[in-house]
Amino acid sequence: MSDDFPDSGVPHLTTALKGPLMHLESHLLANQTGIEAWLRAQWRETPAPVYASVDLRNAGFKLAPVDTNMFPAGFNNLAPEFMPLCVQAMQAALERACPDALGVLIVPESHTRNLFYLESLASLAEIVTQAGYEVRIGSLLDDLDAATDFTLPSGRSLRLEPLRRHDNRLHVEGYSPCAVLLNNDLSAGVPAIFEGIEQPIVPPLELGWWRRLKTEHFTEYRRVVRQFAELIDIDPWLIDPLFRNCGEIDFRNREGEDCLARNVEELLAEIRVKYAQHGIDREPFVVVKADAGTYGMAVMTAKSGDDLRALNRKQRNKMASSKGGRDVQNVLLQEGVYTFETVATLDGGEAVAEPVVYMIDHFVVGGFYRVHTGRGADENLNAPGMHFQPLAFHQPLNTPDPGREPDAEPNRFYAYGVIARLALLAAARELSQ
Repeated sequence: MSDDFPDSGVPHLTTALKGPLMHLESHLLANQTGIEAWLRAQWRETPAPVYASVDLRNAGFKLAPVDTNMFPAGFNNLAPEFMPLCVQAMQAALERACPDALGVLIVPESHTRNLFYLESLASLAEIVTQAGYEVRIGSLLDDLDAATDFTLPSGRSLRLEPLRRHDNRLHVEGYSPCAVLLNNDLSAGVPAIFEGIEQPIVPPLELGWWRRLKTEHFTEYRRVVRQFAELIDIDPWLIDPLFRNCGEIDFRNREGEDCLARNVEELLAEIRVKYAQHGIDREPFVVVKADAGTYGMAVMTAKSGDDLRALNRKQRNKMASSKGGRDVQNVLLQEGVYTFETVATLDGGEAVAEPVVYMIDHFVVGGFYRVHTGRGADENLNAPGMHFQPLAFHQPLNTPDPGREPDAEPNRFYAYGVIARLALLAAARELSQ
């Protein structure tokens, strides 16, 4: 851990291929005033969603988002020192969503065996409570007939209550809140209980995976990046992963396989052109992922079209379904971005890591490194065996230290926050449409 941050909980990090990224970070620092003014103008025009998390990949020569989650879990992995920032941001978000709200009903994911998720839910409820709202948690679980208390590994307790409906309002026993905070990504669709509800629901139901597509998000992100790149005069590719899709796919029956393989080859060719342009001596790769969904499911890496054709039955079945058993019919082909961030492990070694940045309203409130000791720099880290190390923004994100090296922790984290907020702006524009 850096001596400059003895109590911050910031993990020791290193970055390969520092030169180009340091140039990018230096450029962001040099343009900080213009960047922040531009972002303020964007938020006035298009308000941010209530919250989001963004997965980033830092290749040394490129820093880009690879996923934006509108119903984030993992709040328990944020550094506790930043609870006040989370609380202030949540106050701003909920005041805009429902200015007269006194109470908030959180509707979570419908599982109780995932203790990590329940810890996140407890942390989210604590943030909303400290923001000054009465909080209850209304569950969609079919077999939840009465209020049920759970004791969590952290020692905290969490109460889930059956979600009910009366007329056009959602409620739990004896409590009908002013606003509903959704922490369920609706992968399985919108339950009938939500139809025609008069209370404000944030984020809106339309941002659930039943309707939202990653292809549409990254299309919007590309528009944001082109405007931003013109503002600070950079090649937009440095912060934007190339992508494409090719219509419907049926992995189990191998329908659409040739189209998929052909598009992988064409995307790899595009990446090689950019690598040659920037003098990058690396093997390009493509990440194939479900166009809707989360939890790192239905994701694979391809370095040629033949990788798609060579999938065995088990691999095809794995790619054919996402969260909740939902069939994968459309996929996003995304430029693979290496992660050359590493964090020190307890045994004195290093493990590959990727930063995940959390935002409430348009404020960056912290994040963590997703770390995987069993995966490489070109692999998906959102997989069993991962663990997390808090990413503590030592200073408020808008006050990096330009007097230090560009890859010093505060400045590295500022760069993370800029790119994450660009992804958040893309999500805001999705919402406005």
